[in-house]
Amino acid sequence: QVQLVETGGGLVQAGGSLRLSCAASGRTFSDYAMGWFRQAPGKEREFVAGISSSGSATYYAQSVKGRFTISRDTAKNTVALQMNSLKPEDTAVYYCAAHPNPLGGSRISAGYEYWGQGTQVTVSS
Repeated sequence: QVQLVETGGGLVQAGGSLRLSCAASGRTFSDYAMGWFRQAPGKEREFVAGISSSGSATYYAQSVKGRFTISRDTAKNTVALQMNSLKPEDTAVYYCAAHPNPLGGSRISAGYEYWGQGTQVTVSS
């Protein structure tokens, strides 16, 4: 079992930055690849970024590449998403999720085994 709790969301102006953090509990956290997804009102949940269990491989949606950075600290059981140059279209509820394939990179939400409760990110224009 892996429990996930996201923090760090909030309201920011366009061009600003936010750092989301996902704290994991459970002794098998290091076995899982991790991902960040987001869901805006009226839209489907979409992949944002992913990282392998070792942290050596990272993956990004084209819409956030060059602006967002995913990282993990296995010793602290955390995964972070640094978001820079935020745009109004980044407004959504952001979720972290754990995937059993350690290679990571899956963009399909159905394959993720554990999910956090989500944190709201709102970018004003």
